[in-house]
Formats: sequence, C-alpha cells, structure tokens
Amino acid sequence: MVIDDEVKKYFDSHKQNFENQLLNQAVNVRDKIDDILRVGEIDLINNAHKLINFIIEGDKQKELLLFAKQEGIAWATHSLTLSFKLEWVQAIRRTLWSFLQAFNNQTQKFNLDSIFVLEKQLNNQIDDFLNSFFINYSTFKDSLILAQREVVENLSVPIIPITPAICILPLIGTMDSFRTTVLEEKVLIEINRLHIQTLIIDLSGIAEMENKVIEHLMKTIYGTSMMGCRTIITGLRPDVVRQMINLGISFDKETKTFGTLQQALKEFFIS
Repeated sequence: MVIDDEVKKYFDSHKQNFENQLLNQAVNVRDKIDDILRVGEIDLINNAHKLINFIIEGDKQKELLLFAKQEGIAWATHSLTLSFKLEWVQAIRRTLWSFLQAFNNQTQKFNLDSIFVLEKQLNNQIDDFLNSFFINYSTFKDSLILAQREVVENLSVPIIPITPAICILPLIGTMDSFRTTVLEEKVLIEINRLHIQTLIIDLSGIAEMENKVIEHLMKTIYGTSMMGCRTIITGLRPDVVRQMINLGISFDKETKTFGTLQQALKEFFIS
C-alpha cells in the first residue's frame, strides 16, 4: 500500500504542528537538540522531516537505508548518546501515527483492513531504519576503537630509528600484561620490517614491573636474539634489578646493559 499525495500534502501543510507534537513526545531529547546540533552538526528536526518523507513515500527503501547509514556513522563519530536517538525515532513513530489518525478522522480515507496494511508497511520501514542505524553505528564505532587502539599501541611502544641498523625503544609509565604483549609483537615485527641489528631498550621511565612482566620482557629479548638482533638495556632501576635477582633472571652474554641511554649512545657513536 502506497500513501497517496493527499496524505503527503496533509503532512506538508501541518509541518509546524508535527514539530510541536514531536517535541512534546521526545521529553528527554528536546532539551538536547541544540547540543546535538553544536557537537555533531546533526539537525534533528530537519532529519525527522526527512525520515517521515522517506517513510510515507513508500518507494524510497534504498534512500532510507542510506540515510540510516549516514546517521549511524555521524552519531558514532561524535559519540552521541544512543538512548536519545532511540527516544527520538520512537517519538517520530508515535507522532506519525497520531497525524495519520487525525487525517483519517477528517477524511475517513482508511478502512480497518487498509490501516492494518499501513501499520505493517510504515512500522517495518521505521524498524528497518533503526536496524540499519544501529548496525552502522556499531560497525563504525568498532573501527574507531580499533584505530584508537592502534594509535595507543604505537605510542606505548615507540620504536625510533637513529641509524639504518640501530633503533631506540624508550618505555615510559606502567608495564602491564597487555602492554608487554603489544611490545613483543611490535618489536618482532619491526625488527623484521626495518632490518634492525641493534635495539636499545631504555627502561629509565619504568619505576616498577610485576614479576610476570619482567619474565615476558626477557622472552621478548630472547626473541630479538633469535631474529639476529642484539639488545641493549639501559636505565634499569634498582627495584627492578632486585626483582630480577630474586627471580633468578640474568641477561645472556649478547645483551649489554648501560646505566643510562646517553652512555649507550656515546659507546656506539664514539666507537
């Protein structure tokens, strides 16, 4: 069942009334309209009219789903509250049916059978919009989180080339299991990609490490050796050294240690 021009004209001629009733329905969202416009450049009122037009025209399924995709990506990009979107669309649904009821009271255009057909058609389109919106929101949000995680990983394990064969890895802050796993993966990948022959790991920015973290770090150093890369350790703190002694851990003969990064660099560049 396709809604005819008479219904469309009714909605167009009562546009302001539609907006007023919609705002009355969306109690929590109406006070956030200006904030959403400012933060995400999303005009909820105009978008509500656009959605209604797609729905009542009936043959705009492709355009409806594309609009839902654009909306989902926009809301995900600006981390807008999903509950506001859900309340807004449900308010649009209620307002739409309220207007159709008012129109039918005036015209008696729809009989009982046609109302059931119309209910299925319109509500299915609104549900399709919501489904597409949430799928695209979730997909784009996941991609943003993954990209942000990659940035964090790169910042937490910054391998800095100082010559074609020598790189520095300065570690700062807290070393936990997640970060040591990232460390191992990135170090081995970068040794292979950059053909690193010497990796200087500076630990002067690490005040303490858990025993499991120290053990994982030693495995990483062993892995670099297996790939033909020599490891230089600088800046070990006394507390970390004591932990290593208590664990019975020691570096192999190929791994040199220096008190500071400056001492290691001086050794390399003078010799």
